[in-house]
Amino acid sequence: MNYTQALDYLYARGHELETMNLGLARIRALTAASGQPQLQAPSVLIAGTNGKGSTAAMIFAIARAAGLRVGLYTSPHLVEITERMRIAEGPNTRDISKDEFAQYATEVRALGERLLAAGQLTSVPSLFEQLTLLAFLYFAAQKVELAVLEVGLGGRLDATNVCAPLVTAITPIDYDHQRHLGYTLPEIAYEKAGIIKPHTPVIVAPQKPEVMQVIEARAAEVNAPVVAIENKLRAARRFQVDKDVSPASLAQPGGCRLRYDSRQGSYDVRLNLRGGHQVLNALTALHVAEALADRGFAITPEHIAQGLQQAEWPGRLEWLQLPGSQLPLLVDGAHNPAGARVVRKFLEEFCAHRPVTMVFGAMTDKPFGEMEELLFPAAAKIIAVRVNHPRAADPRALAQRAEALDYHVWQAASVRAALQLAQTITPANGVICACGSLYLVGEIKGLLESGEI
Repeated sequence: MNYTQALDYLYARGHELETMNLGLARIRALTAASGQPQLQAPSVLIAGTNGKGSTAAMIFAIARAAGLRVGLYTSPHLVEITERMRIAEGPNTRDISKDEFAQYATEVRALGERLLAAGQLTSVPSLFEQLTLLAFLYFAAQKVELAVLEVGLGGRLDATNVCAPLVTAITPIDYDHQRHLGYTLPEIAYEKAGIIKPHTPVIVAPQKPEVMQVIEARAAEVNAPVVAIENKLRAARRFQVDKDVSPASLAQPGGCRLRYDSRQGSYDVRLNLRGGHQVLNALTALHVAEALADRGFAITPEHIAQGLQQAEWPGRLEWLQLPGSQLPLLVDGAHNPAGARVVRKFLEEFCAHRPVTMVFGAMTDKPFGEMEELLFPAAAKIIAVRVNHPRAADPRALAQRAEALDYHVWQAASVRAALQLAQTITPANGVICACGSLYLVGEIKGLLESGEI
């Protein structure tokens, strides 16, 4: 298959959430038949509801700063599926090429069809299972010294959970994907705590008490040491967070400066990822890196600081520029209430004196009404938009709920039209904020890259 044929084949498996078939039997059969590629390099496995991608990106940047040949596997992508598999060696970073992607996708497809014909599989591997095996094979072939893996959904039955990580991490857990993971926080936490491995340290971001109880119970069951960030902060000699007031932050506000003393080092870092919530993600990444250092990796506090200052994670509180416009565009892929709270807090903290035009698009299976209640008080003007995706909510449905809350809402049939409208109705001192879905952010970035806006 070439790249286009590979995409056609994979997307014919169906959307990865709609066709999600949680369980490890298929991925275990696939990895066994391909020589257990996921075991050929040390790994870090990260689960959570929000922040797991940012945390993975920070760990990747830290390993890169330490000079390691490191792979990063994340999901979903914004524009190209190749974004999901990234390699870095020193300062050089690249996504898997389209030719490489097609090569491994062809190999994975052939393997799945062979196992299916032999009766070793009872169904065709899902899109996410095939992508996960592709990443394992690619990282093994590239001889990475460390693989940083973000869980796709949940953890216990996620395809990534066949690796044998040196360290695991769990970022904040909240409500999302309840149809797959359960309708209470303890149920969701049980699924995510399933990544905890025997005698393997787990770094845990601050959690609600009922969530932490489940995580600690799982860790005790398998004798896994728990490094709780909340406890580390209470014991720290120094922990201070300030707004970044450097000249670079004036045009693109939202950065934070972290001062923190851990057991292994003293840190004074300007975080490259924006928003106060990134402090906890940074602390989680920091302690993962220190745990790796304890296990023999040549990672120093200087490497950790450098990585946190250089980490990149597109589409999350990212400032963009619309061609021919002086208006700044803030994009964020928040797609659940917890993410919406982060965006609301960011706008109130860093854009309080600037009128915000909010371009809002969401998926039908998300609690967009609750998200609107959280987000819209921070906006002066609101545009509801249909994202170019089969699960996208109709702008009329988005507007209807908002208007019931006494908001006036413009409607746009396309993202391109919404951005054009936003530029028309936003005053010169204003800000455009596009949020509600990673698919919305991906479509905006794709339009910018193609020059269509």
